[in-house]
Amino acid sequence: MLPPSLTPLFLSMLGIGTLTTLMSSHWLLAWMGLEINSLAILPLMIQNQHPRAVEATIKYFLTQATAAAMLLFASATNAWLTGQWDIKEMTDPLIIVAITLALALKMGLAPMHSWLPEVLQGLDLITGLIISTWQKIAPFTLLIQIQGTYSPTLIILGILSTLVGGWGGLNQTQLRKILAYSSIAHLGWMMLVMQFSTYLAFMTLLIYLVMTFSMFLTCLLNSATTINMLATSWSKNPVLTVSTPLVLLSLGGLPPLTGFAPKWLILQELTKHDLGLLATTTALTALLSLFFYLRVTYAMAVTLFPLHLTSTAPWRFSNNQLTLPLATSTVATISLLPLTPAITALLTP
Repeated sequence: MLPPSLTPLFLSMLGIGTLTTLMSSHWLLAWMGLEINSLAILPLMIQNQHPRAVEATIKYFLTQATAAAMLLFASATNAWLTGQWDIKEMTDPLIIVAITLALALKMGLAPMHSWLPEVLQGLDLITGLIISTWQKIAPFTLLIQIQGTYSPTLIILGILSTLVGGWGGLNQTQLRKILAYSSIAHLGWMMLVMQFSTYLAFMTLLIYLVMTFSMFLTCLLNSATTINMLATSWSKNPVLTVSTPLVLLSLGGLPPLTGFAPKWLILQELTKHDLGLLATTTALTALLSLFFYLRVTYAMAVTLFPLHLTSTAPWRFSNNQLTLPLATSTVATISLLPLTPAITALLTP
């Protein structure tokens, strides 16, 4: 078990690693920031010392090490060809593709996605939240910096991720796997629009972070890891049972919830660039994701769990968890749609 005094240290290292990558224009510094991130999260992942946690940690370490080796090799090759390590000095298309694939592997984009659901399934909800949100920021910003022109690689990664993210979550009953496939699908939407509108991709990332933060905290407050466990939340917190389906539908992109805004703007942007077929296909893949969000919503809001002792007893016990972050993120997830023009104007250069 990790001593409580060391947890703030590793969390601060996570922040330092991400900030190092965000502020660097040199490939070696950016690579060092990514490695600090990867090494800092490993003790947090393995702190429970459960066999599933150990397995997830090993899978995560091997995946991140492979991606880091690919990234370092490609950036070193670029420095050998161009004579400099600047991130924006990328001229060779093959090197750009190699770096894009390495960063896609780090984030869990399809077809390099298979590690993400298995890793999240073996971790506790807090660590899974960090991997699903904070660990995406640094690779995402590097992808934005290297994509200056039209790239078929991002289009392929994006459409595959939306398909796999929707298709893979259909028959899942584990909430962590559902959230993992949700992450893959949302990242696919970001990849599709990244090369056409950087600010829109960044806004989509921010809204995704808020929605995922809200959903993970909801599962944590209910101590729920499966759909059936979440279905008994009415006896623990009726207000949360009312708000959680709205969070799920916001993740699915239904109006008038916040998650509708980025999907609508992305489809509009793709249509502007004469990619109507791609926009139509992406919109259809959103229906796959919406289906498994509706499954969880149906279990919580429509069905009534049998009134036996195990489902009615939890209300008797007080919950000492901090609920202010959950309340704030839930309100943002549900009601930020009217502020979309203001957010767009704020992020537009």
